[in-house]
Amino acid sequence: MSSVTPLDGPRSDPANGGSAEKLVILLHGLGADGNDLIALAPLFGQILPEAAFVAPNAPETCDMAPNGYQWFSLQEREPQSLHQGAEAARTSLDAFIDQELEKHGLEEKDLVVVGFSQGTMMALYTCLRRPNACAGIIGFSGLLIDNGRMEEETKSRPPVMLIHGEEDPVVPFECMAAAEKTLTACGVPVQTHARPELEHGIDQDGLVMAAGFLQVVYDKNPDDIAQDQQEG
Repeated sequence: MSSVTPLDGPRSDPANGGSAEKLVILLHGLGADGNDLIALAPLFGQILPEAAFVAPNAPETCDMAPNGYQWFSLQEREPQSLHQGAEAARTSLDAFIDQELEKHGLEEKDLVVVGFSQGTMMALYTCLRRPNACAGIIGFSGLLIDNGRMEEETKSRPPVMLIHGEEDPVVPFECMAAAEKTLTACGVPVQTHARPELEHGIDQDGLVMAAGFLQVVYDKNPDDIAQDQQEG
C-alpha cells in the first residue's frame, strides 16, 4: 500500500460566516499549487454561501516545474505509468477527503470535487473508487485514467461534468469523449461540454456551467439561491 503524505493548502470559509454545510475540494493541475484554484471560491461561494472550500497542494514537488506540485510524474505518459502514479497519489487524497469531511462533520453527499487537468485525473480516479458517492465531480481539461478495470473498480457513481477546450494542446480534446464513453459504460452519469476556441484552461462559460452543475447536485433552486445571497 502506498504511503500517506499529509496534504494541506489554502482554504476559504463559508461566505455566510457560519459552519460549513457543504465542502468543495479543488484539485490543481501539474506544476501549480492550491492557490491556482482557491480563486474559484468567491465565485462558487455566491451560489454556495454555506460551503467551505479547500485546495490542497499535491503531494510531490513537480519534476518539470520545481516551484509547483504534482500528483504524480507525467514524464512517462503511457497508460500503465498514469495508472501507477494515480494509484500512489490516491492514498493521500483519500485520507485528505476523509480528514476534511470529519473536520466539518459532513458526509460524502455534502462533497463536490473539482479538478483541473491532472487534478481532474485524480478527482475521477479517486472518487469513483470510494465506497460512497460524493455529490458530484467537475473536471476541466482532463482525462480519465482507464486501466482496463474501470467497471470492476468503480464503487460509486456520482454525477460527473466534464468541460474541455476544443483547441487544448496539452490534454487532447478527444480525451473528453473517451472519458464519457467509459464512464457511461460503468454506469456513471456524465455530461460533457466542449468549449470552442479554448486551449488548456478554464473560461467564463465553463465556470457558469460548473456553477449550474453545483446548483443541481446540491438541489438548490433559484429561490434558495436568492435567499442565500440575501442572508449572506
